[in-house]
Amino acid sequence: ETQLETDRRLIGNRIKSINKRLVKVSQQRELSRKSRRQAQLPVVSLVGYTNAGKSTLFNNLTKADVIVADQLFATLDATLRRLTLPNKMRLVLADTVGFVQHLPHDLIAAFRATLEETRQANLLLHIVDASDPERQLRIEQVNQVLADIGAADIPQIMVYNKIDRLHDCESHCNQVGNRITVWLSALNDVGIKNLYDVLAKQLSLGTTHCQVRVPVDAGDLRASLFENAVVLQEQHTDNGDSLLEIQIETQHFNHLTKTDSRLQLVKS
Repeated sequence: ETQLETDRRLIGNRIKSINKRLVKVSQQRELSRKSRRQAQLPVVSLVGYTNAGKSTLFNNLTKADVIVADQLFATLDATLRRLTLPNKMRLVLADTVGFVQHLPHDLIAAFRATLEETRQANLLLHIVDASDPERQLRIEQVNQVLADIGAADIPQIMVYNKIDRLHDCESHCNQVGNRITVWLSALNDVGIKNLYDVLAKQLSLGTTHCQVRVPVDAGDLRASLFENAVVLQEQHTDNGDSLLEIQIETQHFNHLTKTDSRLQLVKS
């Protein structure tokens, strides 16, 4: 057996091993997605060209311990964490594999488990290395991959990371039309508050902010609201009823008001 044949055999075995892992990952992710849909948690997925700093930002936001490596596909599966924003809004944050130019068709198929998390997201954080001289090209390449996997129409927030590598660049955010841009340094923890504010604003679209009354004997309804809405404040009436100030997905709120007469709208 020549060295070339040995290398090919080892590579083939490695591909088979990765594919087996990805089948398992795909099954686990589908179960997780069903649970999140039931819990009404929005999913925000980090996407970007390889080495843009996605995992560093993910670690900063979630205080997780995701591998940070300057190499291709350092993040194999889509790492998921719950995140609570300063305004108490909850979401699921997904860190995904780094995109590359001309991603081969067989690789797109092989990494479908991690890319599927992107396709199912409510919002994308498109991470860009602000110090990359070819950053505009990288943006276009990532958007092409997003189009290839059917995720081109998902709303994006552009996040220009690594501003610590730029001369005289401070954290800021701006919006031109529907394009929202945040400049930050995940490594130096600069501009994270700006990102939180933008996330809260974007995720509030399509939600209802109101005060509702839940009878004292409707503990299951109260528990459901705590699980499926952001409870900003709770007060109690003299007879023990709960007055809840909530932020909730409008579609889910409309369903509740139609199907559960115990829920009373106090103030919208």
